[in-house]
Amino acid sequence: MNQDSIFMQKAIKEASCGLSKGHGGPFGAVIVKSGKVIAKAHNKVLKLGDATAHAEMQAIKKASKKLGTYDLSGCDIYATCMPCPMCMGAIRWANIKSVYFGATSQDAGDIGFRDKEFYESDFLELKNIQRDECLELFEMWKEKEDKRLY
Repeated sequence: MNQDSIFMQKAIKEASCGLSKGHGGPFGAVIVKSGKVIAKAHNKVLKLGDATAHAEMQAIKKASKKLGTYDLSGCDIYATCMPCPMCMGAIRWANIKSVYFGATSQDAGDIGFRDKEFYESDFLELKNIQRDECLELFEMWKEKEDKRLY
């Protein structure tokens, strides 16, 4: 078994653990850096009552804590399913470059998960209000000397 398969098996085992405990859906994730597992997690949406407690999000939080940084450059993530748009956003903000996944978003849709809705243009109403006041915060950020962009 190659290294990628070994890491995916760890994600599968993590997902199975979460399923057996009733923590959430069939999702597990493992973050790897330089051939070593940095973090592993499973979906905890039901356990925590938190819609953001996806496996990938939980793994990113653990890896960031372990490495002491939000910047997970050089890390890869292995997930039992193609990450949803929220998780893909977090993966991007964490600077993870490679995503290995098993099941597809269509597979998730086939068992009742709603990822497809996020790719439709009318799933949400966007209302832009008080932009000027919010831009003042942006100006404050621009003036900071000790800022770090992610």
